[in-house]
Amino acid sequence: MSKVQLPNTKLFINNEWVESVSGKKIKTYNPSNGKLICEVSEGSKEDVDIAVKAARNALENGEWSKMSSEDRGKLIMKLADLIDQHREHLSDLETLDNGKPLTAATNFDVIEAARSLRYFGGWADKIQGKTIPISSEFTSMTRHEPIGVVALVVAWNFPLLLLSWKLGPALAAGCTIVAKPSEFTPLTALYLCELIKEAGFPPGVINIVNGVGEVVGNALSHHMDIDKISFTGSTRVGRLIMEAASKSNLKPVTLELGGKSPNIIFGDCDVEYVANAAKNYVFANSSQLCCAASRFFVDERIFDVFLTIFTEKIKQLKVGDPYDNDTHLGPLVSKQQLDRVMGYIKKGKEEGATCHLGGEIHNHNVDGTGYYVQPTIFINVTDDMTICKEEIFGPVVVLLPFKTVDEVIQRANNTTYGLAAGIWTKDISLALNVSNRLKSGSVWVNDFNILKSQIPFGGFKQSGFGRDLSEYAIQSYLSVKAITIAHKTLHAQEQ
Repeated sequence: MSKVQLPNTKLFINNEWVESVSGKKIKTYNPSNGKLICEVSEGSKEDVDIAVKAARNALENGEWSKMSSEDRGKLIMKLADLIDQHREHLSDLETLDNGKPLTAATNFDVIEAARSLRYFGGWADKIQGKTIPISSEFTSMTRHEPIGVVALVVAWNFPLLLLSWKLGPALAAGCTIVAKPSEFTPLTALYLCELIKEAGFPPGVINIVNGVGEVVGNALSHHMDIDKISFTGSTRVGRLIMEAASKSNLKPVTLELGGKSPNIIFGDCDVEYVANAAKNYVFANSSQLCCAASRFFVDERIFDVFLTIFTEKIKQLKVGDPYDNDTHLGPLVSKQQLDRVMGYIKKGKEEGATCHLGGEIHNHNVDGTGYYVQPTIFINVTDDMTICKEEIFGPVVVLLPFKTVDEVIQRANNTTYGLAAGIWTKDISLALNVSNRLKSGSVWVNDFNILKSQIPFGGFKQSGFGRDLSEYAIQSYLSVKAITIAHKTLHAQEQ
């Protein structure tokens, strides 16, 4: 691990670094060893008010309000270019703060953050309304206008990427922004602020307020001058945000929440191929992702064979130093998350499931520091067990045999979540039939975790509503205004 240069750790408001009103600090820790990285300014309701005023002024009176859509797009693309140029530094910061392997941060998070912004930069001058034929006496048309000042609240598992997913469509639509990174992983968002200034964004367009959810997130959710809030995180917090929005100014909300994604493996597949593919995605980001393939439904005819091969593949995964290029699984993000995951593993054993592999803390460091968990496989699991129903957000997967297509669809849908699902089969008709019947926002066939800027991403049921990515994401940052013009002149009416 190289020495990483830390970003400015204050709040970023109106293109300036400012200390929080209270002067309080939040500590952020390195999850690979539990040591303090630094302290960042802790925002409060007062800081949120200041940031919202700056965003409102930029929206209505500043340079941003007068800028052409083409020029907005150029700024977004410039920011994407700067992310590419600072890829190494951003990757180092993401690994330091989040614990994900450096190879993943470099080759996925940072690259895809730039690609997402570049995609939405291209959309900025292509947002347009329609003309609507009514009769010979009227002309009606729609304008798609920025919804206003938006709050972006992002989770800690993909700090830079999730922020970029939301910044892109909001900026393309012409909105101004107050964003809150997670208190666990604020560093790449803060470094991004320097690139925002360098790209040339006018003051007040993008503001970053660090802080804890109970304070800053709560203030944003209740704020009477926030026009929309977009949140990625837990279902529990999503409920609180919806409640706050309804109790304040009825601001629209988009939510990307938890998941318990089924992965259905049919008997006609190439077992070796599927097991090898699963090795590469099932514990990505130490399974700290909402669309994690946490429930494997395997055709009973191939269950034992798949289990044997899959187990051997998982044993090949290396848990350890995230700066080592051979590492597949780094630490979990925090001691709190480590305790949560180990609690679920304990619960699974208590409820009668068989821990087939792993199930223990991985002591990577000789002094026992760091928040590492072994890749864990449970078998002899029933659908009503806690580990089969609740989102664990750690490297734990359950394997369940099934007999029929109708049975597995019913069981796969038997969850409060509906974010993602996977299907493995050589039969395209079967794949389409099952895809259509799964209650899930994303269905991937013969692959998994295909996340691209052009493809909408979001959930059904308690996995949330609204979409990140694609043209669909832009729509939620726009207000549609209908203008209808009578062809008769006032003078003609008077006659």
